[in-house]
Amino acid sequence: MTGNYDRIARFYDPLSRLVFFNAQRNAQKNQLKFINGDQQLLIVGGGTGWILEAIGKSHSGLEITFVEISAKMIDMARRKDAGNNVVHFVHAAAEEFQSEITYDLLITAFLFDNFGTEKAGQVFYKLDALLKPGGLWLFSDFYLNQHKPGIWQRILLKSMYVFFRTIAQVEAKTLPDTEGLFQAAGYCQQAVSMHYNGFIKAIVYRKAPLK
Repeated sequence: MTGNYDRIARFYDPLSRLVFFNAQRNAQKNQLKFINGDQQLLIVGGGTGWILEAIGKSHSGLEITFVEISAKMIDMARRKDAGNNVVHFVHAAAEEFQSEITYDLLITAFLFDNFGTEKAGQVFYKLDALLKPGGLWLFSDFYLNQHKPGIWQRILLKSMYVFFRTIAQVEAKTLPDTEGLFQAAGYCQQAVSMHYNGFIKAIVYRKAPLK
């Protein structure tokens, strides 16, 4: 199964902090203020589940669906303290996840960098269909400024892809154009923050409401 991080599940968070310090976590934590109580929340590619503890410390009364392709990461996430929130764990790839309900809020953090252009589009529109009109999509991922390319960012990104292609069979070789996908689907940016000297970008998108 491509993009499966079972082999490094135990080391993923320490490895992230070794390279990026707290930048990846801060990018996500900065967005949590956009969560309101009593919402249906979908997290896709939730990893080890540390985000559940972060949400649990500041929010309660949420019903959370947590989707992750790695069985070992799901096991780690189940042991996290989600506070006064209900969490449903689903072991599935993003492109295979099915749901009969739609969600008020969607979180995808460092998910789309795993996909090539075609699959990124497929996953995007699948998740878009699960988000209610007017709902929020909390998105964060690596970012390269095409108008002001940074050499060290490109070298680091290439090195990451070589590593994760070897360890987790990640299919991507470059970042997909996610901003183009959101723009084409009519999403509006509500907030943007940059981290790790601009290599990480966190965007809060609002889906267009029904007319």
